[in-house]
Amino acid sequence: MNPERIVQKTELTYTIRDGYPVSPGHMLIIPISHVCSLFGATPQEKDELLAALDAAKIDIDAELQPDGYNIGINDGSAAGQTVAHLHIHLIPRFTGDQQDPRGGVRWIFPEKANYWDKK
Repeated sequence: MNPERIVQKTELTYTIRDGYPVSPGHMLIIPISHVCSLFGATPQEKDELLAALDAAKIDIDAELQPDGYNIGINDGSAAGQTVAHLHIHLIPRFTGDQQDPRGGVRWIFPEKANYWDKK
C-alpha cells in the first residue's frame, strides 16, 4: 500500500484514502489484524474502528465540508465484498452529487429502493 494514502494509524486500526474514491475524501477505516468480517472483530477492534471513523469524519469535515455521509461495510461476497479484509467506507456526500439521493444504500436493490412513492 502507498504510505501517502495513510491518514491515521492507531494501535488497532489505520485509515487510508480510498484508491478508487467514489467521491472526494472517500476513506477506508481498516483493522490492522486480519479479520474478514465486522462480526469477527474483537470488541476492542470495534471500539477503535468507530473512534477512527469519528476521527476521519472530523478530518473530512475540516477539509471538504460535505453535506452528509454514506458509511458502509460490504460483509461477505454475497454483499459485494471483493477484498477479504474488513474495511469501513466513509463516503462524503455533497448536495447535488446525485439527482435524487433518497434511499442511499437501498439502491443496491434498485427495484426496492424507492419505497416512498409506493406508500
